[in-house]
Amino acid sequence: MADFADELALQIPRLRRYARALTHDVSWADDLVQDTLERALQRRWLFRINSNLTAWLFTMLYRLYLNEAPRRQIAAVSLEDAPEPATPGDLGQQLDLQRALARLSPEHRAVIVLVGLEQMRYQEVADVLNVPLGTVMSRLARARSHLRELLSGQSAPTASAHLTRVK
Repeated sequence: MADFADELALQIPRLRRYARALTHDVSWADDLVQDTLERALQRRWLFRINSNLTAWLFTMLYRLYLNEAPRRQIAAVSLEDAPEPATPGDLGQQLDLQRALARLSPEHRAVIVLVGLEQMRYQEVADVLNVPLGTVMSRLARARSHLRELLSGQSAPTASAHLTRVK
């Protein structure tokens, strides 16, 4: 039990970073991380030895996020209404990127964060999101394209529509 708890504790920084990138809300992200860790401890017997603990935890966190998102209004209004930064430079670019990420659909945001921020391989992302590898590659290409359009100031079609999974 202690070893598993220690391994979970090592994953907290990555979980927090992923949750914050998904939610753009510090308190909601912290709640997601706590719920994920509680669930992992309660269901530790489901974790297969020699498998990827990070992917298992990210999967739980993402599913919790999807379950709560409709109730939390994922529109990220606070980022849209944020004032422009007073000083140009890195802070302005970070705020622009946060705004652009907030405008992506949850599915596109998850893929871009897992690949770009967490440096996960495509197959790991597919396992975390429970989608085929080709879907990950397609979502990533669309998300990158949409981000480019948003950051360059071009008008882009809204990505708020949810994607459907075709079997």
